[in-house]
Amino acid sequence: MSEAYGSTVAKWRLSRRLKALRDEAGLTANQVCDRLNWGRGKVGRFEANNWVRPELSDIRDLARVYGQAGGDLAELERLAALARRRAWWRDHPDVFPNEFPGFEADASAIRVLTPLVVPGLLQTPAYTRALFASGSKGAEWRERALKARLRRQRVLDRDDGTAPELLALVTEASLLYRWGERSDRREQIAHLAAMGRRPNVEIRLLRFADGLHPGMSTLVNLFRFDDDPSMAFLENDVAIQDSIDPEIVEAYEQNLERVRKAALDPAGTTEHLDRLTHTLD
Repeated sequence: MSEAYGSTVAKWRLSRRLKALRDEAGLTANQVCDRLNWGRGKVGRFEANNWVRPELSDIRDLARVYGQAGGDLAELERLAALARRRAWWRDHPDVFPNEFPGFEADASAIRVLTPLVVPGLLQTPAYTRALFASGSKGAEWRERALKARLRRQRVLDRDDGTAPELLALVTEASLLYRWGERSDRREQIAHLAAMGRRPNVEIRLLRFADGLHPGMSTLVNLFRFDDDPSMAFLENDVAIQDSIDPEIVEAYEQNLERVRKAALDPAGTTEHLDRLTHTLD
């Protein structure tokens, strides 16, 4: 199954473009459905990005109604063809109830704060297994979810210039829970230190000794894209909710920047992580 880099954002961009074209044409969604003899609601689903794989015939029909031809039609078809690429995570609907991994894979920059756990992109297999075992899901689901999480982590390994920049704000609290063997816990901390040395990864640690910080109750993934609006994903044990509301996204951006400034710088973080690997109980 393909990594399908760019397909999720292409589908999202196509949805927004189709809505803009309908607005420019001065038509309602129901009027378009009636002209194409479609069931009412179909255009609305497209524009809400509530579709899996756009059909090229549907895109051409909409382009005709909106008076698009030539280069404009070619661009719509290009987006639709890219959006139709089937990504590996589509085979894990029980693990990913929405398109979170697709947006994560397509992001040019990722900012993440998960105060009580190590961010998923930076977890070792032993840590992920222990984390999933603390939940209510069965062993079969946990194994599938572990494989899916390790697959997600590949986005940081892309060597074709498309790997995102990652800023991970990690708390000391997330590192000091007792789980597994001491060697497992040391391995997780050493892995963080090693990842922080990568050119596209910045890890900043929030220590107990530095007191309360602005992100105490914030749990968020922020995805930035080169040519599209940023997105915020709020992830917890029950669901992953997304927001593209500019005011909400900007509020999270500003808060994470305050958290970033409150944390140790990358060099101080690496030094502190190296010390923890030798003093961890």
